[in-house]
Amino acid sequence: MPPQTKQQSGRRRPSASTGPIRRKSCYFCKEKIEEVDYKNYNQLRRYVSERGKIRSRRITGACRRHQDQIAVAVKRAREMALLPYVSN
Repeated sequence: MPPQTKQQSGRRRPSASTGPIRRKSCYFCKEKIEEVDYKNYNQLRRYVSERGKIRSRRITGACRRHQDQIAVAVKRAREMALLPYVSN
């Protein structure tokens, strides 16, 4: 029996650009904001999906330090009923 040849399944998305991938810069570092405030829920809405999940660093572009602060702030804002846990 001959060895089977691999066929591309078409799962990979063709890259739109051939240049290097440019990382998003952290909004909080750019604006020189030291601490993320849970009371500023309008700003935190940017980091929560429509379904109520906290978006990842890869999507938001936040640095590791500020992403950790965002997660804590979103959880506190949920406790204070400023942000919903889930959407309808």
